[in-house]
Amino acid sequence: MPADPPMNETQLRFLPLAVKTAVCHTITYFCMGALAYHFLHYAELIAQPCSNMRPMSDPLVMAGPLLQPLRGLLFASVFYPLRGQLFGRRHGWLLMGWILIAVGILGTFAASPGSMEGMIYTTIPLWMQLRGYLEIVPQALLLSALLCYWVNHPGKKWFTWLLSILFFLIAALMVMGMVMRGR
Repeated sequence: MPADPPMNETQLRFLPLAVKTAVCHTITYFCMGALAYHFLHYAELIAQPCSNMRPMSDPLVMAGPLLQPLRGLLFASVFYPLRGQLFGRRHGWLLMGWILIAVGILGTFAASPGSMEGMIYTTIPLWMQLRGYLEIVPQALLLSALLCYWVNHPGKKWFTWLLSILFFLIAALMVMGMVMRGR
């Protein structure tokens, strides 16, 4: 099988990048969230009286994965101007992962748990804040690896099909869950 031709900056258009970013983000968000929910025992944490989280049965929480393409669009708006540094390079995915981790997790302006501000200004124990890293850091790296592979190998149609099917299965499961909840 011939290798994919090298991707150059002028070949990558915003709309295809936005779609691919939305698909990759939604898949990694759902998969890592499901794993974290099970292995990090989120049900117990959410059920605690001091939790500020909505229950999993809340319609907004159930719709969460369906709203992730919007975040994917936001991410694509950052990746697109940096496309020459991120795509078509051997370790571009690591740079993308570091951008997501540094700006989106550690350096956020809000006092979010796990951020530098959260560690300073919240009373949430440090171990609880760092526990979330087991979900969000791998998700950032997985998103970066999937997206860079997909963009860097446009000729791999099987990969496009695989990710598209996963995306639509996740969306269908969420819609079915919301419909069944509404009965």
